[in-house]
Amino acid sequence: MRLGIDFGTTRIVVAASDRGNYPVVAFEAGDGEVFDWFPPLAGVRAGQRIYGWEAWAAQGDPEATVVRGLKRFLAEAGPRTPVEIGGHTAPLSVYLRELVASLHTALRERSNLQCEAGERLEVMLGVPAGANSNQRFLTVEAFRGAGFDVAGLLNEPSAASVEYGHSHRDKATKKDAILVYDLGGGTFDASLVELDDRSHDVIASEGIATLGGDDFDHLLAEEALAAAGLGEEELTQAEWFRLVEEARRKKEALHANSRRITIDLDLVRPDWPQVQVPVPDFYARCEGLIAETLHAAGDLCERTPSLEAIYVTGGGSELPLVSRLLRERFKAKVKRSAHTRAATAIGLAIQADQMADYVLRDRFTRYFGVWREADGGARVRFDPLFAKGSPLPNQGEPPLARSREYQAVHNIGHLRFLECSRLTAESQPAGEITVWDEIHFPFDPALRDAADLETRPVFHIADHQRIGESYSCGTGGDLQVTIANLDSGYERTFRLGRWGARSQPIVPGKKRSAPARRKKVSPSN
Repeated sequence: MRLGIDFGTTRIVVAASDRGNYPVVAFEAGDGEVFDWFPPLAGVRAGQRIYGWEAWAAQGDPEATVVRGLKRFLAEAGPRTPVEIGGHTAPLSVYLRELVASLHTALRERSNLQCEAGERLEVMLGVPAGANSNQRFLTVEAFRGAGFDVAGLLNEPSAASVEYGHSHRDKATKKDAILVYDLGGGTFDASLVELDDRSHDVIASEGIATLGGDDFDHLLAEEALAAAGLGEEELTQAEWFRLVEEARRKKEALHANSRRITIDLDLVRPDWPQVQVPVPDFYARCEGLIAETLHAAGDLCERTPSLEAIYVTGGGSELPLVSRLLRERFKAKVKRSAHTRAATAIGLAIQADQMADYVLRDRFTRYFGVWREADGGARVRFDPLFAKGSPLPNQGEPPLARSREYQAVHNIGHLRFLECSRLTAESQPAGEITVWDEIHFPFDPALRDAADLETRPVFHIADHQRIGESYSCGTGGDLQVTIANLDSGYERTFRLGRWGARSQPIVPGKKRSAPARRKKVSPSN
């Protein structure tokens, strides 16, 4: 059975491929209620890790600590990065795999998905448009480790464009462009997509990895505490989660005529008061964040003279202020998806369905490259191996390939990889930069079997060796490199990712740092 899974920060949404139909899967919670999403919650109760609906039911339990938002840490964390919940610490990879395993169990045992016992669940996964290779790797490994067959990865706004084509352009023949405005729970992504009846070509993408609907929830929670004369330092990790959950529920109940928001602080701690937050005060806090998304969308709109629509998806976009500001900026071109929270999952399910015959051409959303020594080691330069905007291979196509060959003058190669959102005029990395862990390779044949290259001194060797690097990039943007000593006939293959653990554990919850401000990017980048 083929599925599309939008692994969101606030909700996990699943759509199935069913003979040309793409229904959203419904789940049964522990109390018998039915939801068209699965909670991406992790928690600890009595020293035991709990997930999904079990964590959902325990959020009011004073003996439990429940958090959401593990997805937000994937960009900079590695599999061994420790995560602390309620005083219990475990590697991020363990939390992710067990969370996805609870989703796997719920799909088979507590959903309306009609699958046979033992039937394979083949999934197409959504990732943020700006997701780096580390996020992609960790997402795939969690789903594979939980028992899913991963067919591929697709950028979330690209998947939403597939849903748009299926819903709005089934008989269209004119090739035109749409801009997908995807404001989810944890990230904002926008993609400019050129499409006709059956083909979709992603022209460019922009995103803000630290801005989403969760930020609106946190702002409302801060306003509620301020109204009660309380400070965040007074809350435990569990209490902060309950406060943000109350803020999220009240935010999602807002409509265009709402004037005040009532927050029940007694849900956070007994005997705390009920407070009211004026909607204009809350919107004033949110407006600057939304303006960042409008700038990003506007930059992309400038790249095409013919824009059919701005297609709005993502649960964060349901805030009435978002619609109002979008229409003020882009007028009648704004079209809201009928499946705001499910458009990405439906598009993923369509893409997973071979009968749908949609051709989607996605692209690199960042530059990926490596630092190299130049001028005999006097300086370093950046070698962009895969340029931003390079088309990714479709399913069934061979991986993208790049190669380099050179004479090594040192005993050990020390390769330092990074991704960046743009390059300077001198081709140096700029904008949002993700620095990767280093790779060491034995250039000196005497070290070909050495396993402790990181601790050995690096020095020049008289016998220069001919070195070859072969890079490949698959459909989902996964990267690997094979480095070979061509003169001596040995090689090593590395799957590129960021594996180093942070020195301090991640502690989800409490106040997050503000989303990074975004600089205007010129169309040429």
